[in-house]
Amino acid sequence: MEAQVNTVKVSFEQTLNQLEQAAPVAKNTHQAEVFQRAIELAQTEEGLKELFQYAARFDQAGVFKGGPWEDASKLQAPLVGGTLKLQGVNSIVELLSELRMLAIAKGIYQHDEITAEEAKSFLESVLALNLDILFPPETEEARINAGEQMERAKRLFHFLGNELSFQSIAKRLAAEIDRLTIQRPIMVHRIINMIAMSKQICETDMDEQVKETLQKYIDAISTPTQLSKKTGNLKEYKLALTEALADEVEKEAIAFAQSMQETGLVSPYHAVLIRCLANTHSEILPTALNLSELGQALLNDQLELVQDLITMAIHPQTAQSIYGLAKILNKGLLSQEPLSMEIRRLLEIEIHPEVEELLLPSEMKEEGLTANAILVAGAISVLGQPLGVGQGLNPTCQSARAISLWAQHDASRLLELIIRAARDNDVDMTFEGDSIHSSLLTEGVASEIHQELDPVSKILVPHLDKIYNEMMKRTALRNEDGHKWVNPEFYGERVQRGFANIIDPVTGSVVNYSGFVRMFYATHHPAFNDGYELIYPNPVGIYVTDVHGNLLGLHAISIQRVAMDEGGVYRVYFYNPNNDSGQNWGQGIEPSLKGHGEEEGEASLPFDQFAARLYAFHYNPYEKGDGFELEEEVIQRIETLARESWGRQYTWLY
Repeated sequence: MEAQVNTVKVSFEQTLNQLEQAAPVAKNTHQAEVFQRAIELAQTEEGLKELFQYAARFDQAGVFKGGPWEDASKLQAPLVGGTLKLQGVNSIVELLSELRMLAIAKGIYQHDEITAEEAKSFLESVLALNLDILFPPETEEARINAGEQMERAKRLFHFLGNELSFQSIAKRLAAEIDRLTIQRPIMVHRIINMIAMSKQICETDMDEQVKETLQKYIDAISTPTQLSKKTGNLKEYKLALTEALADEVEKEAIAFAQSMQETGLVSPYHAVLIRCLANTHSEILPTALNLSELGQALLNDQLELVQDLITMAIHPQTAQSIYGLAKILNKGLLSQEPLSMEIRRLLEIEIHPEVEELLLPSEMKEEGLTANAILVAGAISVLGQPLGVGQGLNPTCQSARAISLWAQHDASRLLELIIRAARDNDVDMTFEGDSIHSSLLTEGVASEIHQELDPVSKILVPHLDKIYNEMMKRTALRNEDGHKWVNPEFYGERVQRGFANIIDPVTGSVVNYSGFVRMFYATHHPAFNDGYELIYPNPVGIYVTDVHGNLLGLHAISIQRVAMDEGGVYRVYFYNPNNDSGQNWGQGIEPSLKGHGEEEGEASLPFDQFAARLYAFHYNPYEKGDGFELEEEVIQRIETLARESWGRQYTWLY
């Protein structure tokens, strides 16, 4: 084996030398040979180690020239795992790129734009995001998908882990789980997968504090109470509850509620407890749901409806919706009679066959669930966690934002839309007097809808996406940004009719940027807007940038509120439909998720930093202060941030 590795090593070195000596225009003719020899070396652990010895030469030789990996400073950790799993040449190029990063991290290769610490952080993120490769699950899916590229990726990750130490990976993993759970998303599959994988890491030597953090999350999604740990499965747990004394059941309720409150995650055992309490010990339900005085009062007033919701929708498979149910009660939503009537309608509707197929995959049918149960559980989550709605892998931030807005301020409308989408597989809205039916439209913003969505989004987003796209098409020839007219019609009349945008739709250039900034301060900043408060979330458009400030694209979010934090800094608190609001936007602009007065699901930025990424917003023209009072130096600071990031992609007129 050693002789074979040496032979391949010599062959790889020869091809790398040929690539290095080739003229720039001829590099691509030698790259394929380098990749083939790299595939042969990477077949063994020893070969991978030998391959790493050349990593510092990859850039200079031109291994990545002309491809997506050429500029190492633009690489994104979330994309690595998916590329490594692909069959074909891209997976080996990705592997070589990771070895280059490791050479930078270890100080073997001095890169002009990436420090050793940045490279180390990048690789730790890659490992933390891809523990399914590092520790493959023993599932049928994993076996079916197993192949040469998967074995190679696993070999690479073990090599990286050994070089960086698994302890640092565990710390990063714990931090990543913390960062994701603090945002309280409705869809928690990614978090649960990361926690499940961390079980194996906890068996290795690591920092005790990190292990304690990971164990807390492991318990939260499995057995966070004494009785659940003791019984070991759901059937035995249910039997044990029927035999337990009232004070023992109450201890269980307290432990479940504390775990749910602390992590935002819910155990399937919690669902078993809730179902038992609804039937036999309803007086303990407030404890199990961690209800406030208002929540308890509403539970007592609407006990029959809550019991019906639990019977219909709360199951071990839908346990996460318990968190939403608690939030609904604590917010007092069920005190609104029209809303409680709409929820009752939702329990009883007949779901369209195509929608039923969408909601209820075959594996869930085998578990005894119904499409109605899935839909009601989803509605509970959305109403309870409106800032936890996510767009998934879809370019449908407008639709996700709409569901979030309605869940906060027009829940009856949202429920009506859910019912129509579920029953009729059709939704209609009026735009400037014309009725638009989604069932008559063929195109949306998204060419296809990825299904990793909450149940409400799964059935509503395809309809909303088509309607929003149709509304925008009808404004295409107006020589102004169509959002000016579409947003108030699509989201509702609470959206103000005043509209500001920095881009000239005819030339595509930035125009009157200083006036735009002054208007934003005059209508939104408490020190400049004469005390007018933001009553309804404002749908705005931002430029999303990467850690280096490079433009990634346009994005729809909502300003929830503007307020001064404990440090005396005015901040914009916003909802981001991508459910990962803590991304680094470059130039020191990194949205905060906690520590600055953020409420559940919010992110925040200092007002000026947020303004530097803003490109469009609505406002009330009758509720504004004097923008001329804003200091010129503030405008210049914001404009510099804008010009040196997303602004590099635009022409600036004035």
